[in-house]
Amino acid sequence: MTGKLRLGVNIDHVATIRNARGGVHPDPLRAALIAARAGADGITAHLREDRRHISDDDILRLCDEINLPLNLEMAATDEMVEIALRHKPHAACVVPERREELTTEGGLDAARGHNHLAPFVAALRDAGIRVSLFIDPDPVQLDAAVSLGAPVVELHTGAYCDAEGEAQAAELQRIVDAAAHAARVGLECHAGHGLTYENVVPVAAIPTIVELNIGHYLVGEAIFVGLEASIRRMRELMDEARAP
Repeated sequence: MTGKLRLGVNIDHVATIRNARGGVHPDPLRAALIAARAGADGITAHLREDRRHISDDDILRLCDEINLPLNLEMAATDEMVEIALRHKPHAACVVPERREELTTEGGLDAARGHNHLAPFVAALRDAGIRVSLFIDPDPVQLDAAVSLGAPVVELHTGAYCDAEGEAQAAELQRIVDAAAHAARVGLECHAGHGLTYENVVPVAAIPTIVELNIGHYLVGEAIFVGLEASIRRMRELMDEARAP
């Protein structure tokens, strides 16, 4: 599998900054429009059950006012599926969610959670929403995604990003192997979590990965260089990784 590697820009933490003080600034919609100008291929937003960053109104405005595909990250709950079915985003990425976590700490256990996840995946898929499962780079979880009928997986890259030296090389190999397995079993493979300028190239170079979703780092870099510049630099690194 070759071709351009898509970049989904996650705008959650623009909303985190806004919510720290209240009010309407900075505006996640404005961030999405800047991301489009900077070379993003899609926008990702996680509507958490506790609404700690992205709000229901943000989702409504994003659906109405951006021209890029919206990837709605969501927990497998009745409330979130109802919201997804109401707004019909391009995609819904089902993620694990715990109230006490600062950020998503690992992938879904799609194998053990098969019976719980199955009706949610079916409802989203039947509505014409592209369903992805956020999982660890584990063939057992990939096979579970196939069993559930999810056409897409997003590999959690956090362990790779947190590791160093030989441990990082081993984690990268897990991602390489998982992406190859995904291709063999007919899954579209994405990846994300913790990616930075320093660690993105080896992941971006994996030919069977077609999309990266990146957010926190880009918003952090924007403090120093501006959001458009931070996204453009990530886009450049991804393109260089895929250059012949």
